Amino acid sequence: MNNPARDLFGYGPGWPDIAWPDRRRVAVSFVVNFEEGGEFSMNDGDPVNEGVYEVTDRLDVPDNCIDSHFEFGTRVGWWRLARLFAAHGAHFTLSACGRAVERTPWLAQHAHAQGHEVSAHGWRWQSGARLDESSERDAIARTVRAIEQATGQRPVGWHTRSASSPNTRRLLMQAGFLYDSDAYNDDTPYFVNVAGQRHLVLPYAFDTNDMHFQQTHRFATGRDFATYVCDAFDWLAREGETQPRMLSIGLHLRMIGRAGRMGAIDTILQHLQRSGHAWIATREQIARWWLSQSPGAQAMASSTAQPLHNDPCLPPRTPSTT
Repeated sequence: MNNPARDLFGYGPGWPDIAWPDRRRVAVSFVVNFEEGGEFSMNDGDPVNEGVYEVTDRLDVPDNCIDSHFEFGTRVGWWRLARLFAAHGAHFTLSACGRAVERTPWLAQHAHAQGHEVSAHGWRWQSGARLDESSERDAIARTVRAIEQATGQRPVGWHTRSASSPNTRRLLMQAGFLYDSDAYNDDTPYFVNVAGQRHLVLPYAFDTNDMHFQQTHRFATGRDFATYVCDAFDWLAREGETQPRMLSIGLHLRMIGRAGRMGAIDTILQHLQRSGHAWIATREQIARWWLSQSPGAQAMASSTAQPLHNDPCLPPRTPSTT
């Protein structure tokens, strides 16, 4: 019942003595997921069609309908998002499936040319939990190769759809990745011990994510999404006066790119910029800053970040063995 790989304590009541650039209170990471072309489609020769979207009646025959939903992302959604972020002078991380980049290299090239980070989101848009080590190593290598061929630059960040495997982080470190986002358990970056080496995790988030327009209908309108994200930022900014906080905002080309939802991103960007407390950055920028400022260079090399407390009422820290 006691799994030593789980860390249920985190930083506790103490935080690392790290401040964001210009003393900004929150590092804000927009993650634009580029999955179109990496999803499963019988029209592409796959044995099944993708079943996660507004259309829930998964067919066992080629489905031009759901294919066209995904195609909207590259045909329309990308250009809307790219133009809006350019107008605000803001940058994001394009979390890209390798197969999507291979099929639509111009999108990754345009993102790279605009100064956005192109990170890795698996070869296909699929869970990594059941991949054997050899298959997962190959998927990582193919994804790196596709992004590097399209942009001229190797990705340094990784995010697995759904669950990763027990081998993922070790394989990522062997492949030279700087960070992964395969966690949803914190509002602050942290380190884990992977095969005796320090590895950086930038937690991701599903609550501040446009997926809820489709899968849960938690957000009925763009205003709902904007209000929730802005409320999340405001609270983190309060905490950010004394602790380094991070906000991940997950977007999908085919979801947020619809005309009725795009106003939400405009509202969010305006709110962040007016606050004076937001550092809008790519995940690579956040990772490199955290690594450069971390005491870890001192005491964090062999475990997750140690909580900065001496409270005898709190449980002892158990190092992670992830």
